[in-house]
Amino acid sequence: MLFPSITFLFYFLPLFFPLYCAAPGILAKNIVLIAFSLLFYAWGEPVFVLLLMGEIVFNYAVALLIAAAEGKRRNIVTGLGVTANLALLGLFKYADFALGTVNTLAGDTFTLPGLALPLGISFFTFHAISYLVDVHRGAAPNRSLLQVAVYIAMFPQLVAGPIIRYHTIARRLAARRMTLGRVSAGTRIFIIGLAQKVLIADEVARLAEAVFDKAVAPSMAEAWLGLTAYTLQIYFDFAGYSNMAIGLGLALGFAFPRNFNLPYVSRSLTEFWRRWHISLSQWLRDYLYIPLGGNRGTQAETYRNLCLVFLACGLWHGANWTFVIWGIHHGAFLVIERAGLGRVLARSPVWVARAYALAVITSGWVWFRAQDAEHALSFFASLAGLHGVSGLGISTHIVLHPATVAALVVGAALATVKIDIWRALRRTALRFAQPIYALGDCVAVTAMFGLSLLSVAAGSYSAFLYFRF
Repeated sequence: MLFPSITFLFYFLPLFFPLYCAAPGILAKNIVLIAFSLLFYAWGEPVFVLLLMGEIVFNYAVALLIAAAEGKRRNIVTGLGVTANLALLGLFKYADFALGTVNTLAGDTFTLPGLALPLGISFFTFHAISYLVDVHRGAAPNRSLLQVAVYIAMFPQLVAGPIIRYHTIARRLAARRMTLGRVSAGTRIFIIGLAQKVLIADEVARLAEAVFDKAVAPSMAEAWLGLTAYTLQIYFDFAGYSNMAIGLGLALGFAFPRNFNLPYVSRSLTEFWRRWHISLSQWLRDYLYIPLGGNRGTQAETYRNLCLVFLACGLWHGANWTFVIWGIHHGAFLVIERAGLGRVLARSPVWVARAYALAVITSGWVWFRAQDAEHALSFFASLAGLHGVSGLGISTHIVLHPATVAALVVGAALATVKIDIWRALRRTALRFAQPIYALGDCVAVTAMFGLSLLSVAAGSYSAFLYFRF
């Protein structure tokens, strides 16, 4: 079930939210929340609901065993629990990739299992691992199976994040407060995310698909146009979903962390990863980079740790060599920046540093979007003008209508220009302008909601990119 869908907006949410608000006490609210979360998941993945429920029960039991164990036994139980979660993820997500690679090197030795990928398995696996590791590090295990189920499987962040660490939300599982202000703020954030997804990401997606998926190599102008469209699509698609999840969580009494903070204004790749998919980068830092040694060892060890983390980051996104190369691409530039380029960028003009960061980020998106390495290399050749400089294909002309151009221009401005309206109002000391701004904000949010509903009702929305990861 998609957030920007008729089923969710007109049936699921209007039925769920009144029942959740009317439920007396935290126990009843948790029951309503987990029941609707399982329904939400079953709508698209009915078979894998049993897998999700098994994952919840398994990690609930392992956490209790970790808390009861001491010394080396505690480390062994934690290690086995984390390994079991990763093994399940590996079986569904990487078995075909691993065996296919072996077959390529040694001939068709193995038959690929061809297992379907459970929706959101990368996300709820990381939630489960966070719970086990936090208990291992001293957090009290949750004795309520229902609360553990809510943490792992609540529908706002179940299938595409943000990745919520257990220790940041533990108290909210047992006690939370809903207020009109929280519901209002959460609704506003949800609508903004909906508009980001439906009005920008889905609109520019048509252009990205027309360029990247065409049968012949695009010209240089067409390739840069398609890459720009995909750069905006993946940002507004995932940031839109994150904002919808954060808004829903806030309305329900939870506080999910911010997941994006204008990543395309970054002046380095290091800064980009502080602004892009923040919950993933912080998860990898706290549960992989620091345990590997972080930057506490020699320079060579620090560089090794960075490369390993981003190799894992690439694999987490997908079982394909293009994702591996994307991870290596980011890890290599992070090493180069730590080795000295970062200091040069800090002293460079802002426009130079931002141009460098955008060049590294967008070139990485080619690997991320390409079907395979050959496709990526062909697209890089197009970007360099080796397949012609100008001219647009018929498919590109068809999708390049005014609404798409408007979404491209507005999306580029919103993604790369940082505007703080409240600071500007305070600076001009026009206090009377604040009520006007508030009214304008209300009108704008209402308009975004209305336009988004029209788009959803017309059936022009598409699945979230991160559902495939």
